[in-house]
Amino acid sequence: MRLKKISEFLNTRKGFFTFLVGLFWLKTIIVYCMDFKLGVATPYQWLVLLINPLATTMLLFGLALYVHRTLLSYLTMVLIYIANSALIIFNVIYYREFTDFMTFNVIFGYSSVSNGLSTSSLALLEPADLILILDLVLILGALITKKIKLDPQPVARKTAVAISSLGCLMFFFNLTLAEISRPQLLGRTFDRVYLVKYLGLDAYTVYDGLKTVKTNQARSDAESADLNKVLTFTKEHYAKPNPDLFGIARGKNVIVIHLESFQQFLINYKLDGKEVTPFLNSLYNGNETYSFANFFNQVGQGKTSDAENMLETSTYGLPQGSLFTTLGSDNTFQAAPAILNQEGNYSSAVFHGNVGSFWNRDNTYKNMGYQYFFDASYYNTNSNNLTEYGLKDKLLFHDSVKYLERLPQPFYAKFITVSNHFPFELDKKNTSFKAANTGDSTVDNYFVTAHYLEQAVNEFFNYLKESGLYNNSIIVIYGDHYGISDSRNLKLAPLLGKSATTWSDYDDAQMQRVPFMIHIPGITTGGIQEQYGGEIDVLPTLLHLLGIDSSKYVQFGTDLFSPNHDQVVAFRSGTFVTPKYTVVGSTIYQNGSGTVITHPTNKLKQELKADKQKVRTELALSDSLNNKNLLRFYVPAGFTPVNPQNYNYKKQLSQLEKLQQILGNNSTSLWSQKGNQTTANLYNSDAPELKTTDQEASDTSTDASASTASSQAAAQ
Repeated sequence: MRLKKISEFLNTRKGFFTFLVGLFWLKTIIVYCMDFKLGVATPYQWLVLLINPLATTMLLFGLALYVHRTLLSYLTMVLIYIANSALIIFNVIYYREFTDFMTFNVIFGYSSVSNGLSTSSLALLEPADLILILDLVLILGALITKKIKLDPQPVARKTAVAISSLGCLMFFFNLTLAEISRPQLLGRTFDRVYLVKYLGLDAYTVYDGLKTVKTNQARSDAESADLNKVLTFTKEHYAKPNPDLFGIARGKNVIVIHLESFQQFLINYKLDGKEVTPFLNSLYNGNETYSFANFFNQVGQGKTSDAENMLETSTYGLPQGSLFTTLGSDNTFQAAPAILNQEGNYSSAVFHGNVGSFWNRDNTYKNMGYQYFFDASYYNTNSNNLTEYGLKDKLLFHDSVKYLERLPQPFYAKFITVSNHFPFELDKKNTSFKAANTGDSTVDNYFVTAHYLEQAVNEFFNYLKESGLYNNSIIVIYGDHYGISDSRNLKLAPLLGKSATTWSDYDDAQMQRVPFMIHIPGITTGGIQEQYGGEIDVLPTLLHLLGIDSSKYVQFGTDLFSPNHDQVVAFRSGTFVTPKYTVVGSTIYQNGSGTVITHPTNKLKQELKADKQKVRTELALSDSLNNKNLLRFYVPAGFTPVNPQNYNYKKQLSQLEKLQQILGNNSTSLWSQKGNQTTANLYNSDAPELKTTDQEASDTSTDASASTASSQAAAQ
């Protein structure tokens, strides 16, 4: 009898609505518990967590109750259910890689990222994820087999309004409970985890969408007066260069090597008694390299693109999404390639074995003033030559020299590697290092791909020496962001001599260290530097070494070598690190021991309060600068704003060849210096592809159509 009543209820619209709401609530709670680390610690927080999916689910699904037509009403409910399920699934996948939730900027910038993604998203899926679609199969199966029949009787308007009102009441009840636990939750925002934990994924997504619209409106309403606070801060924050180091690399080529997902703990680390990065260790410990032991990545959701933005502009990435994909197409920049070109007559180029649209680089680089961008269309992208995110590193360096040698000197050249990228997979013929044995394949293989990357860098250094570029260059090497996410640090901990049971937020913060080395051949004053800094500090440091004063440019970082360098390192989350303390939220940790300081002195409280305020101020001012595009209102003396129309990333070798013909004997390219002869034959690599699928690379059309190669890269 009871089953019959349940069946009869399900065969009504109200019953089907109730069934969907209950099923979706259950799925949401399962995902909260299994996939998201929401930090639910008290019974009160559990109560809020259990309530938060109900209100928005009732409001969304309740829209279908206002539809009178039978099929359309049921179809509306099912489509809303599918759309909401997709939102959950995408956030689960995104969270596993970024330990964060998707924002509107991420969602709408997805096409710029997805062009360069291949199967890495599939690698993030787990067998347990089947539970996320089983309910969809159940619902559709019940409707198709008519286990649940369509009710032709529409829901009374009063009933629909009552359900919507109940949903609104529950939402405000939920919000009240959240505000009791976290006052000013929406006003101060805190972070995305808090919003999801207290209000739910749907409410967070809507709130984020409203904030995005508000930001876009602020951008359109911005005025030049908005820049005054930014200029005041950056001028007061400016650190004068160290006179002993200012200009020591004046006029030299600048080669930037971007080590993908490369963390500092790899340096000097031995796995089973074998060095993971022997060549990089020799650079790090040598006296021709300024190596930084306390250098941190400061990226947000934009990850690699955030790192690039900080290095190129000394401004922070956005609190949501990627600056490159969100603002890069039309923002005004005062970036390294343009500054170096106008201050030192540098040419500039980027070498990257993925499609140009990945992270919207093909547009952003033009606005930064990059003259050349050699993307996947300039390389042999046979499937055997590719990893998940593009051309294998050994092939990237090897196949780039035919372009590098054509650049007028001095040049500013950046190489973006990809092989050491999640999920850290490498074919056996390129594997020469034994994986770890933690039981987590991501952690285990991280050492394998990191070793491959450092071998590629070693081969490139050998070429620089053989070709003659080495002695006339300064080589900057840096890790862009973490490789092992916080969620996997517990597996890594034993390899670092740490205990997984005592691992804390302090350890996660310390793991944000990445290598930063400035290698200047011929100097003897290098060595390991202990000062604290981050990616935001690279540009002013580099400019001063090249003899260019950075004071007239809007930059939030300071020269790492300056006696006045600011050693408070801000993370995009608001966490910050100083030489003595690490502050995560309201918790203060003593550096070194990781001990929580539960009763700080009044002096320490005031010191850290000032540091926290400074961090909030600089992040907010950087966001204002970029979101409102305020640099369009400020032109430094002697600087010409970049015109992106001046750059064309098609047929670039032909452009360089034509330039050499025009310059004639005045050409400064390596090609010209070698009597119009290539140096590619000086490059020695053990990459197995050079004997097989890459053997025709030298014959590949250097002005190849981007469409063919890009489609190949995107398909892998």
